[in-house]
Amino acid sequence: MSEQIKKYIKKGDTVYTICRQVSASGMYRHISVLIKTDENILNLSYSIAEILGMRYKDKTNSIGVSGCGMDMGFHIVHELGHHLFGDGYAIKQRWI
Repeated sequence: MSEQIKKYIKKGDTVYTICRQVSASGMYRHISVLIKTDENILNLSYSIAEILGMRYKDKTNSIGVSGCGMDMGFHIVHELGHHLFGDGYAIKQRWI
């Protein structure tokens, strides 16, 4: 699965995150991870959730992530960069 994602995400690329839902306690979020290609915007949340061993949320087409007190979108992208390239800072992240 990692090799398939590497076809879309290269070292130095920017991926975009959207917070789709926040629990009432603020401790759990649904975050989508998107990339822009020449022709489309792709939601890679399912594949990224599989690679990182995180929960995929069908209802919001996003990754379920626990925690607060830090940027959880950055956390997902940092983990992805570490997994794909051995460097958590290999991929840039921006919120939409």
